[in-house]
Amino acid sequence: MPYFESRLRVNTNNFKEIEQKLRFCKLLGIQNVIVELENNREKRQPDLKKRIEEITNINVKYRTIINPKNIESLIKKLKGIGQSSDIIVVESADKKIQIQAAKDSRVDMISFSEQIALKTIFPGVISLTKQNQSFIEFSLASIMVKNKSLQSKNLRNLYRSVQLANNLKANYIISGNFDDLYSIRHPRALISVCHTLLDISLLRAKNCFSKNVVSLLNRVHMRQDRNFIDLGVKLINRGDK
Repeated sequence: MPYFESRLRVNTNNFKEIEQKLRFCKLLGIQNVIVELENNREKRQPDLKKRIEEITNINVKYRTIINPKNIESLIKKLKGIGQSSDIIVVESADKKIQIQAAKDSRVDMISFSEQIALKTIFPGVISLTKQNQSFIEFSLASIMVKNKSLQSKNLRNLYRSVQLANNLKANYIISGNFDDLYSIRHPRALISVCHTLLDISLLRAKNCFSKNVVSLLNRVHMRQDRNFIDLGVKLINRGDK
């Protein structure tokens, strides 16, 4: 099962930075990355993706992040996005937005990567993602900061949230989500961090960087299928045997 860095943020206004990050991932032996395009423009996307995929032979997938200010903004931004080949991610500290996103089958994942959102996670949103077979995301960047006091505080918040997800048997993945080039680590190193600091079993930690990410990508593929009506419901050609 392949390992993934599930949130590699890049700035579309700086292609040199994109090249540096992907080449650095290659040097680290990371073969699978999910790129999040900051400052993205829909019309530029196909050409940009083609250029990105020509940088190295790394397997590159994409994610689109939505940071809505309110429920109306979320609904507006989700219009026409259902057939997108990107992983659709909603990130918000507003519990009402989290609930609405978790109910919407077009949303593949609710991200609790940032501390402000992480503090708001609650059983209700976890339950809804399970019902909708969508995912929750945690990230490790916040516990790698140099400020020891802040690092300790962030670690406690992440630990409590991960344990809640474990107790409720949530579908979740973990990303590095490192902004700085030299903070990027191979998922194998991050698995050890999760096991040691977050008290996640080795098997579960591995799944957060591999099996669960593959399931997430399969969800996106299924969402794109025109015969797909709803979760577990698909039109079958009468001629198929």
